[in-house]
Amino acid sequence: MEKPVNFLGTYFSKDAVLRLISVAKILSWVVVGVYALEWLAQALAMVSQVSAGSWTGMGFTDVAQSILYLFEQPLRGVVYFIVLQAVAQGLLMFMDMEDNTRRAARKLEKE
Repeated sequence: MEKPVNFLGTYFSKDAVLRLISVAKILSWVVVGVYALEWLAQALAMVSQVSAGSWTGMGFTDVAQSILYLFEQPLRGVVYFIVLQAVAQGLLMFMDMEDNTRRAARKLEKE
């Protein structure tokens, strides 16, 4: 079993990258939670407006635009969530690639 050795040519701190990955994952869940709460508040406001009759006399385009606004914000939240999760997984993949490359170079050097 080979013992992991810190390579002096490494230009990044693995601990800092792992902390960044953890922050990105936590932040992605916070973002999706905030956008979900915002959507819930918008949906409840829309329901109260409809039940109070304030949508009476609105045309089709006004109603369609109000419904589209209801789903536009949560879509942004989902995109932010996916991007932050992808960045976290991408950083993990790059760290694995770096580690595997160094391990292969050490193995070839011994041969």
